[in-house]
Amino acid sequence: MLAAALLMTGMALAQIYLPPAPPPPAQYGRVVLDSHAVRSPGAVVFDHWLHRSKFTCRLCHVDIGFAMTANGTGITQESIRKGYHCGACHDGKRVVEGNVVFAACVSDQYVPACDRCHAAVKRGVRKYDYQSYTARYPKTNFGVDWMTAEEHGLIRPADELAGFVPAKPRMPVRGDFDIAAGVNWVRPVQFSHHKHAVWNGCELCHPEIFATARKSAVQYTMFSNIEGHHCGACHLKVAFPLNNCAMCHTRAPMWAQQ
Repeated sequence: MLAAALLMTGMALAQIYLPPAPPPPAQYGRVVLDSHAVRSPGAVVFDHWLHRSKFTCRLCHVDIGFAMTANGTGITQESIRKGYHCGACHDGKRVVEGNVVFAACVSDQYVPACDRCHAAVKRGVRKYDYQSYTARYPKTNFGVDWMTAEEHGLIRPADELAGFVPAKPRMPVRGDFDIAAGVNWVRPVQFSHHKHAVWNGCELCHPEIFATARKSAVQYTMFSNIEGHHCGACHLKVAFPLNNCAMCHTRAPMWAQQ
């Protein structure tokens, strides 16, 4: 009886501290905005996979100011019309990759164009679908390999929005470093400042997600990541999920390098 109880306790703890299974790639990173538009015309569906093929994370979450937590931004129809949040691009004037971005929230009355965003309970109203849109991008078992797509020039995510904030020089990128695993059967992590800086700059991670401090001063573990802190702030929601262990644990242990 005791052994069975210990086994069940261990299984329960494993379930708590294993990364949750991500949704299908087409839904991974999907955000449903329903604070102000539940009944009519319906909640907004925002797919990260579409926008991240065109823009860096830093541009949207730092310059434009989208919060990293649910209900933290306060998006309204009025703020969009004033050119904030979604309205920074969706104003009917801005050109992205040679196409004019359609205007959002142009009227208080329902028009068919509303369904392009307010699509939570509607089928066949979105202009793009995941399978056809991402068909030419490299994939992993967990969806698009965005880093490889960017490295091979298949996508060129913009990091500036003309006329929105003044252009400024990029901050110098620090070097890569290894992070030792807490157990000897897991390869160490090779953390790349360069890869993260391409998408996030420095401002998105420091100091809110990772405090700027001396090396080893900030303590983080897989447990804290799984709870949504540190690496888990992105790698549970939008960036490749924590379940894809080999994407981070790439460095051979020291004993294997000798």
